Amino acid sequence: MSVDPTMALAPRAYPPLERWRARLAVLAAKALARRSPSTIVKVLSRVSAGTRPATYAEAGRAREVVTRTSRACASPKGCLPRSIATALLCRSRGSWPTWCAGVRVLPPFGAHAWVLAEGRPVDEPAPPGYHRVLLQVPPEATP
Repeated sequence: MSVDPTMALAPRAYPPLERWRARLAVLAAKALARRSPSTIVKVLSRVSAGTRPATYAEAGRAREVVTRTSRACASPKGCLPRSIATALLCRSRGSWPTWCAGVRVLPPFGAHAWVLAEGRPVDEPAPPGYHRVLLQVPPEATP
């Protein structure tokens, strides 16, 4: 029997302000996910300017709120909007994880998007090194 990840939706488990921030981040992420990879990187690079690196706990909490608030982001095929929304939600709190997009190292081919914090993938089921990074947007503190 398979488990539907969307069954874990529980938006009321979070304070109203956090839910609204997550919903806005998901809305923006869905719009941005329809754009070209170069546009996504340009927009996220601008948004990440002046931020400090997100801790693993901060990025994990943001990812959790996003996946428990949005069915699209909770779905196994929702990695692109989920990763963008996670990064945007972190940004709303003044931090930024490293946003990544890439491919599986081993066959079959598959694209994936995720976030890194403290040098490791945040709450990803695959082990580190399972995906090769092709695009990334790290935190960019202003000098």
